[in-house]
Amino acid sequence: MPRFAANLSMLFTEVDFMDRFAAAADAGFSGVEYLFPYDFAAEEIKARLDANKLEQVLFNLPAGDWGKGERGIACHPDRAEEFRAGVDQAIAYAKVLGNSQINCLSGIRPQGYDCANIEQTLVDNLKYAAGKLEKAGIKLVMEMINTRDIPGFYLNNTKQALAIRDKVGSSNLYLQYDIYHMQIMEGDLARTVENNLAVINHVQLADNPGRHEPGSGEINYRFLFEHLDRIGYQGWIGCEYKPATTTAAGLGWLAPFHKSIHNAI
Repeated sequence: MPRFAANLSMLFTEVDFMDRFAAAADAGFSGVEYLFPYDFAAEEIKARLDANKLEQVLFNLPAGDWGKGERGIACHPDRAEEFRAGVDQAIAYAKVLGNSQINCLSGIRPQGYDCANIEQTLVDNLKYAAGKLEKAGIKLVMEMINTRDIPGFYLNNTKQALAIRDKVGSSNLYLQYDIYHMQIMEGDLARTVENNLAVINHVQLADNPGRHEPGSGEINYRFLFEHLDRIGYQGWIGCEYKPATTTAAGLGWLAPFHKSIHNAI
């Protein structure tokens, strides 16, 4: 069965960020992911990973000013230089932290540019990032996000992402498939993942509605976990959900998998 990673940007938020590594390990996680590492020294994060025997699974390329509502700059024609500098910064962190994949957020569609210019900017930036990361031994993934939670987010469904990937033309560009976002945007989750398994290198989860833990909403996660195992998915599943109450109280959904998931929780 797939391995589960704690998303430290969403889980264990009742403690300071650097203390979440120990909290994740205490809860049984063997891997962690989060939005960004850049507010901390890479060596400091690495020490927390090592102390808690955790694997760094994933983080994002720099995505602009998050606090001001930016959600990526990869599709912004006027931010190409900033994007490329962010690729170098992410590689430097990954070399210390040991993760072999990095996610790219395309961003919210910018105003004042035509569709062709925006798409070409994204294609060019992904091509650049995929090439640089490949030389460093790191895979690039790109994430589709629903336009309900982030209105105007440019990359928002699997069909669009596959078309972009074809235009980029790099074997080092993969999809990050977030079950929650894609339930909202397209549904047909099991079939879509199976049909595109070769290009999906990371999966994330949350239930819908509410973006809470599995079992709180409409998505049949027991079926999906068994399906992922059946079709041979070997990657991590990032637990990127908002606990309905506390993180600890919401971890009961994992109990049935304690004995059946290899090297997971």
